Amino acid sequence: MTSAPISAGSSPVPASQARLRLIASCPDRVGIVARVATFLAERGASITEANHYHDASSQWFFMRSEFAISVGGAEQRQALLAGLADEFRPIAEGFDMEWRFTDAQRPQRVVILVSRFDHCLAHLLHRWKSGDLPYDLPCVISNHDDLRSLVEWYGVPFHHVPVPRDAAGKEAALKRTAALMDEVAPDTIVLARYMQVFPPWLCARYPSRIINIHHSFLPSFVGGRPYHQAEERGVKLIGATCHYVTEQLDAGPIIEQDVVRIRHSDTIKDMMRLGKDVESAVLARGLRLHLEDRVLVHGHKTILFSE
Repeated sequence: MTSAPISAGSSPVPASQARLRLIASCPDRVGIVARVATFLAERGASITEANHYHDASSQWFFMRSEFAISVGGAEQRQALLAGLADEFRPIAEGFDMEWRFTDAQRPQRVVILVSRFDHCLAHLLHRWKSGDLPYDLPCVISNHDDLRSLVEWYGVPFHHVPVPRDAAGKEAALKRTAALMDEVAPDTIVLARYMQVFPPWLCARYPSRIINIHHSFLPSFVGGRPYHQAEERGVKLIGATCHYVTEQLDAGPIIEQDVVRIRHSDTIKDMMRLGKDVESAVLARGLRLHLEDRVLVHGHKTILFSE
């Protein structure tokens, strides 16, 4: 995989300009980049970052363009986005594109779900509070009440929705959880060690918008107790995987991964301690890639455009 970044897209733009993105993919053919660049130039847009990738196996083309364009005020960005979409639609149809324009200056609304392990949640809360990972955080939902004080210390609403073991009770609890999420209309849902399996109907409601952290280097050791599985196999590397949630357990498109080396003398407790650091970092990196529209899903794979 290769990409062609022109320049970093994180530099500030004047208040009279909007920073927008075009994310697109389509069957590869000659003239795609030229046509898109011409479209943006004709509207006075200045491209600040451009990434392109041709997948030889599928003959599919992927692109992410970030650009600055004049706008009367922040409140007019949505109208500008809608207008650009209407004007771009004939071009997209001509190339059979899957595409979208997004507002790079609008923080996404993120709902975090968690159970009892606090390390990933604490890391995301800190990065959110410091402004290092910008997103709106309307609430945190948990099937346990253990982390309420941590969440409320940050001034974030906390919802406790217990999940019973029986099938009927679990279904009702997940419907309650889904209703709470619907109330705040999240752009993205993060499972920060939320130890419940989402049903197919809930996965389908948020395609490529539910991010999970799995405490294993997938596809090895799917499901529960991966550190115990790793210890039994005597592996020398353990890791973590940030991926999108699909109906198939721990098999969604992978966003980010990392590993840490372990020794034969390391206990399961040691592995869990080392793994927590990797999990927290991988989830934060994966979420950042997603929030910046740097992840393009294609079948079971992802195309990642780094800065």
